[in-house]
Amino acid sequence: MKWKITDPQTYLNLIGIIILLVGLGSAALIYNAAENDSRDVLGYEIIDGQAYPIHPEDSKMYVHDLQVIGGKASVLIDEFRRWFVGIWRGKSLAFTVAFISIFISIPFFFFAEHLPGSYESDINNDND
Repeated sequence: MKWKITDPQTYLNLIGIIILLVGLGSAALIYNAAENDSRDVLGYEIIDGQAYPIHPEDSKMYVHDLQVIGGKASVLIDEFRRWFVGIWRGKSLAFTVAFISIFISIPFFFFAEHLPGSYESDINNDND
């Protein structure tokens, strides 16, 4: 069986579907394989039966020392850095991959929908 796609609209939709399936499939595999990162944990805090790790940088002493040394901007930059590093690890990476695959596939679907194609005219051609 030989498939031949000549319609650019179908081609763009196919690319979008492939990107979406590969991205979401990869995200599911990453989510199943990811483990919780438990290094550098001082202890755990239990709230409503759920255990949350306590990291050294979550302590008030760390934030105070950081603020004394670098000011409020240093605290904000450190929080942003920890958030950005955190989205590329463990189960957060799965959500990041899923979001990126959805974000990349949307333009393919959009351009496929708005691509000027070969539309059939409702006007009868009298020159036949």
